[in-house]
Amino acid sequence: MKLMRIRLAFLGLALWFPAVMLAASLPGLAVRGKLGTNAAHQPVLIQGGKQILLTGDGPTQAILNDERVQGSDFEAVGHFTAPDHFEIDPIHTVAMYVYKNGKRMKITYWCDVCYIRTLAPGTCVCCQKYTDLELQDPDAQ
Repeated sequence: MKLMRIRLAFLGLALWFPAVMLAASLPGLAVRGKLGTNAAHQPVLIQGGKQILLTGDGPTQAILNDERVQGSDFEAVGHFTAPDHFEIDPIHTVAMYVYKNGKRMKITYWCDVCYIRTLAPGTCVCCQKYTDLELQDPDAQ
């Protein structure tokens, strides 16, 4: 009887663990909180007293370090790599948003000289002017 309980417990763990690991690695999970930095100057999402370290590709990191979005009500789409580490989906998937006046806005950058829009901050590819942050309604075309 005791051996049967042990076998059932191991079977339960064997079925539960892969499902949890698979769910943790799937993209598409959204997290929301205040965008800030930790003591090591790394971007974090602050949810109450909890800090979640945010990582992503190069352009994503550029947005996370942009002072113009620091302190905002921020949402990121991606997956947890650890309980306190969240990896944001690649920049081309548009996985970061700011909430302004209660409305979810897509983060974009705009050159008002050349009329060129990009998804990450930096200099315009044409005139080399530093691009302006421009939040857009993700439903508008």
